Amino acid sequence: MNYQQTLDFLYSKLPMFTRVGAAAFKKDLTNTLILCEALGNPQEKFKTIHVAGTNGKGSTSHMLAAVLQIQGYKTGLYTSPHLKDFRERIRINGKMMPKKEVVAFVKDQQKTIEEIEPSFFEVTVAMAFDYFAKHQVDIAVIEVGLGGRLDSTNIILPELSVITNISMDHTNMLGNTLEEIAGEKAGIIKSNTPVVIGESQKKSKAVFIRKAEEMQAPIIFADSVLSGTDFKIKNNKLQLSILEGEKIKYKNLSSDLAGVYQHKNILTVIEALTVLDQKTAFKIDESSIYRALKQVKKLTGLQGRWQTLQKNPLIICDTGHNEAGIAEVLKNIEQTKFDKLHIVFGMVKDKDITKVLSMMPQNAIYYFAKPDLERGLPADELKAQAAEFGLLGDAYPTVAMAKASAKEAATVKDLIFIGGSTFVVAEAL
Repeated sequence: MNYQQTLDFLYSKLPMFTRVGAAAFKKDLTNTLILCEALGNPQEKFKTIHVAGTNGKGSTSHMLAAVLQIQGYKTGLYTSPHLKDFRERIRINGKMMPKKEVVAFVKDQQKTIEEIEPSFFEVTVAMAFDYFAKHQVDIAVIEVGLGGRLDSTNIILPELSVITNISMDHTNMLGNTLEEIAGEKAGIIKSNTPVVIGESQKKSKAVFIRKAEEMQAPIIFADSVLSGTDFKIKNNKLQLSILEGEKIKYKNLSSDLAGVYQHKNILTVIEALTVLDQKTAFKIDESSIYRALKQVKKLTGLQGRWQTLQKNPLIICDTGHNEAGIAEVLKNIEQTKFDKLHIVFGMVKDKDITKVLSMMPQNAIYYFAKPDLERGLPADELKAQAAEFGLLGDAYPTVAMAKASAKEAATVKDLIFIGGSTFVVAEAL
């Protein structure tokens, strides 16, 4: 098989969460363990940081990898989903896994794959671990796919666990309360391994403390130690200073991830790196943090986070897709200057979208579109549901057509925002 045939095999043969939803979520780690056993347990051959959370885990993972890279460590990065190219999921020092290595892995493991019928995600996790081991990375940042306790990535024994935050998402698989969801995310807390929690949240804090005590894992809440001040967005960069108590720890930090919401992730990253420096053999210089945060996108290839696609009219996309994520996107929209607001919007059909729709601004023109996957919510259905919340606009068969229509309607001083689903952003890019 060539590269495209290899991808077609992975996409068509294996249950894929992005395509079919909950049916692809395996409720145990058996398949991942079998796959990795066949590969000689590559996950035991390099050091890791494990990152979970409802929102911000992708940005946090990329920032951590960027700093480690600048510090001189050979750094693996495993994230999901991808936006444009499958190989975005698996990188070393920001470079995507070569196509020939993807092909070789699937060819070598095809018999095992056909025998045990793993999910798409289980195969990609094993592929990443094998690739990182073969190329002898110093450390790899591993982002959880979904939840934590039963996620395929949860066979690693990391140097450090990081949980960004908890909000309502994937309730059909993770639980209907914040406490239940926190319990699933807390599943990545390992025995005697430090854990950094990004946000202290009333309903989840006790869950994390209880699990950390049970595992004898040192626990720290980043926002109880650090805070941000002097925020501004200038030249498409977020600028801020970081306080530890009353004292400035980092003055005038600059990040190319320009969403104001990124300040929460930056606090998490800085505390995680402080713990890594203090508790492990990995050493982190202040200068590496300054240098890396300025160029995360360049160093790691991160896309889709309050990303400017065009100016005049200003077109911005963001992958925030649940209640908490959309709330942060709306804060950014409020801080952006424009005449009229146009929103290209699509969602998936296996989620309760009423809360998100109730939050969206009524003073916008909407362009509803179905993301191009089985789980995509038909644009007409989304339009009808949105109308109940006073959100008005037309339905379009594709994201590309919705985007084109918005561009045609907008003047140079307008804002076109594209989002609602990661998959809408992927198509817009």
